Amino acid sequence: MGIEVRPATEELFDDVATVLGPKNPDSTVCWCLSHRVDSRTNRELVGTARREYVHELTRRPVAPGVLAYDGGEVVGWAAVAPRAELPFERSTKIPHVDDLPVWSLWCVRVRPGHRGQGIAHALVRGAVDYAASQGAPAVEGYPADSGDQRVDTTMAYVGTRRLFESAGFTKAADTDAVAGGFPRVLMRRSLG
Repeated sequence: MGIEVRPATEELFDDVATVLGPKNPDSTVCWCLSHRVDSRTNRELVGTARREYVHELTRRPVAPGVLAYDGGEVVGWAAVAPRAELPFERSTKIPHVDDLPVWSLWCVRVRPGHRGQGIAHALVRGAVDYAASQGAPAVEGYPADSGDQRVDTTMAYVGTRRLFESAGFTKAADTDAVAGGFPRVLMRRSLG
């Protein structure tokens, strides 16, 4: 049947929680907010407040990302949004290539037990398709340029250059950012 990718709307919030949420609801985990909100807000959102913040994001007209399904089971997440809404807009480490109102794809997460099955590839393609459906002129990612080396699982959420290249992205710029000991590069895919 293949992997199906859908926008993470409010109706699918329980699936968002399955992929991003902690086992203990009071735990403070990322919830894919570390690069979505400014550092002050990120520090202030603790425990269940993070869950509620993401739940509110799913209620907006533009979904905060996409979910991947394999046979009806949620198996992954990718965060994608207009760069202008994100801290990347003001980043001193991730440059602006031009003034195009690009979207950013900054987090790809595949649930344990489902890795190595092409789900990350489907998520990147699905995130690009979703951004295109919302009028994005281009999508950027900021993956690790790890060559043939494996990126530690805790830092693999940024993706790899190879993953983005397989989805039609090309390198647009170097960055001053690092993930898992590897330099991050700005990859872009034009949608126009």
